[in-house]
Amino acid sequence: MAQTEIGETLKILFIGDIVGSTGLKHVCTVLSTLRETVSYDVCIANGENVTDGKGIVARDADDLFNAGVHVITTGNHVWDKWQARHLLAENERILRPHNYPRSNPGSGVYILKMLNGIKIGVINVQGRTYMQTIDCPFRCVDNALPNIERETSIILVDMHAEATAEKVAMGWYLDGRVSAVVGTHTHIPTADARVLPGGTAYITDLGMSGPYDDSVVGLKKDIAIRRFLTQTPHKYEVSDGPARLSGVVITVNVKTGRALSIKRVTVPEF
Repeated sequence: MAQTEIGETLKILFIGDIVGSTGLKHVCTVLSTLRETVSYDVCIANGENVTDGKGIVARDADDLFNAGVHVITTGNHVWDKWQARHLLAENERILRPHNYPRSNPGSGVYILKMLNGIKIGVINVQGRTYMQTIDCPFRCVDNALPNIERETSIILVDMHAEATAEKVAMGWYLDGRVSAVVGTHTHIPTADARVLPGGTAYITDLGMSGPYDDSVVGLKKDIAIRRFLTQTPHKYEVSDGPARLSGVVITVNVKTGRALSIKRVTVPEF
């Protein structure tokens, strides 16, 4: 792990929803190259769709960690694989949305401790508009922040949500209080990456890391079209077409936790 000095900047690569084996293989392949070209210090990735398009199991999580991912966030689809419950209970570096009932295994908060002593707080929450009626993500972050702030000023939030407005609202709600708010879940990268006035980096959706060119948000396009035409369920099959990595690189001041820049990263580019 990079030995960034206190008072300097830290580069964080945040990768959008990794979809299926195609997305997993692509991310694992290009990470080493990105380490050289982008010079990131820390890598966080959303892995809720990495196993067969829905959920995550140990072997796929291990592949991501071995490739250089430091923390894995998730979302509502993490529950689609029963094995994920054991994984969440056993590995604190794999997060689930923190605003699910506490009786569920795992946590949505983790503090990554780098070799040089720098700490990075990660919070994973889920929106409620058009999704499950779980606890309020805004109040959930409010409750989580004091404990994290006692250890670090570098805090990143994965806001896993369907509604654009809910993600934008979270960005403004946390501006100046966290280093970054990044949206996940909708699988399409948005063009609004920016640093808000209070110093919080923001983007509505990182996009997916998976097969864009032969799919509808990861699903084989012919199956997706049949779903819309027939209005009935069809088996979920992840496309095996060419994959792209989609995410952002956020540059943060280590001492203040304020974001200095946020830039979209796509490999290969559109």
